[in-house]
Amino acid sequence: MYNAFFGINENPFNLSPDPAYLYRSSQHEEALANLIYGVQSRKGFIVLTGEVGTGKTTMLECLREYLESQYVEFAFLFNSRITPQQFFDMIAYDLDLRCERGSKTEVLFALNSMLIQQANEGRTAVLIVDEAHNLDWEVLEEIRLLGNLENRRGKLLQIVLAGQPELDRKLDAPNLRQLKQRIVLRYNLKPFSEAETVEYVETRLARAGMPDQTVFSEPVLAEIHRRTQGIPRLINAVCDNCMLTAFAAEKKQITPEIVEEVSTDMRLEWPGRRLRTPRRDYEDSLETSALTDRRE
Repeated sequence: MYNAFFGINENPFNLSPDPAYLYRSSQHEEALANLIYGVQSRKGFIVLTGEVGTGKTTMLECLREYLESQYVEFAFLFNSRITPQQFFDMIAYDLDLRCERGSKTEVLFALNSMLIQQANEGRTAVLIVDEAHNLDWEVLEEIRLLGNLENRRGKLLQIVLAGQPELDRKLDAPNLRQLKQRIVLRYNLKPFSEAETVEYVETRLARAGMPDQTVFSEPVLAEIHRRTQGIPRLINAVCDNCMLTAFAAEKKQITPEIVEEVSTDMRLEWPGRRLRTPRRDYEDSLETSALTDRRE
């Protein structure tokens, strides 16, 4: 809606994960390198964690692009609230296994046959599970058992589990200690620093057609960082809404007032924010009324 007004080619702050807009911070580079290394080296289990909105799904999309470019077979499970039978159905569908998909036994036989064939050709296969913190215990146990498929060269199936910090806590449970011991690589994505937030916004605007952005001043970006706490998804949402608000007001630059308006509309919470409560509003109204009375 505001692209032509600001002179850019496309929306720079789309919330959908797009590898083309990947901001290659040092930690995101390291996370992607870990994922690719784990697959290439047939390490078996790889875990990627991070708070909501820190870029886990974008990392998985980048991994998918890499796997497709290398013609590596993979299954991607984006819905983790599934039963064990649905889990095997989804694997069979994604890997296009020629078997009776309603039978766990048939799926396992077909999967094992496919993995052995891939290994004989010097290749591997990958299972990617997003939102893995939502997996039931029974499904996690099935995933652990799939990790037993191996030959002398390494694991036949590389398994990537991505999820919120609750995944780490779930994997620490005593009944999953066997799975925890099999995890060779772990990486935890953290929120951006203030400097990374500035570079992140400028990188996305440059990708959209504004190499020398003048929309967000440094003080405004510092305030956006403070209010979003460096969470990429929130940064996108705030910046997008700020540009939309500025467009509606026919302003070429984002002001602190616009950031305040957007933050209020989005009901953002951040350290040090003065929270409004009905009691506080009532007390403020009494103070205002008292001042008015004195003036009169």
